[in-house]
Amino acid sequence: MPAAEVPVSAELVRRLLGEQHPDLAGLPVEVLANGWDNLVCRLGGEFLVRMPRRAMAAELVVHEQRWLPELAGRLPLPVPAPVRVGQPAAQYPWSWSVVPFFPGRIAARSEPDDRWSTAAALGGFLDALHVPAPSEAPVNASRGIPLAGRAKGVLTGLAQVDPADRATALRVWETAAAMPAWDGPPVWLHGDLHPANLLVDRGRISAVIDFGDITSGDPATDLSVAWMLFTAEQRVALREAYGRADDATWGRARGWALALSLVFLTYSADNPLMRGIGERAFRAVLE
Repeated sequence: MPAAEVPVSAELVRRLLGEQHPDLAGLPVEVLANGWDNLVCRLGGEFLVRMPRRAMAAELVVHEQRWLPELAGRLPLPVPAPVRVGQPAAQYPWSWSVVPFFPGRIAARSEPDDRWSTAAALGGFLDALHVPAPSEAPVNASRGIPLAGRAKGVLTGLAQVDPADRATALRVWETAAAMPAWDGPPVWLHGDLHPANLLVDRGRISAVIDFGDITSGDPATDLSVAWMLFTAEQRVALREAYGRADDATWGRARGWALALSLVFLTYSADNPLMRGIGERAFRAVLE
């Protein structure tokens, strides 16, 4: 995991709240996660604070602040649209966010009770999200792009997998890469949709979180989640609820699932949760 480029802590959150949002400053602050991109703190019973720990992540938080309030109202599942925006200060150089707290646990740790209905719910969510994006939507160099742009990373990743799986995985990749490219308008994408960014509460999918990689482009990028959480039969339920994934898009989605599984496997030496997601997706892709 990359090191923080600036010191971040619960104490820093308290100081910034006191300066910029004093009506929230009396709420208890508790660190929940210190991840690749953000320090995430619980703020009282209703909120979270997302504070970038790297310059790259600071840009992503700004994207969430700009676009999530605009998108949230038409999505069928809750998303963490910021309720307050923090400004750069003398002791901290970037914008930061106060977002709603949603109850539940990530799907990577607490699978839904009924994965068929979950697959349908997620397909409906993506159908609502994947509408044409405006020209000023964020651009991501590695998500939403033509699948050919992931070829170098996939071939590098395949060199690290068990030789018994390598030939099958290569055939899957070549089939996906041969699919016609997306020729529709760039659509809104979550950009980083996997089971650690889905919340489950009382056995049901309850929210979609962490839109830092929000971007636009080929919907196949997001549809790759179908191989990260569901069986082949459940993937059919997601595709039917989504309603507009032709065979080429679905084939590219399988290629994206392979590409992302290899990323998770390659860069998860200190993150067994993401390694587990990668292993599950890789096996599903090879079915």
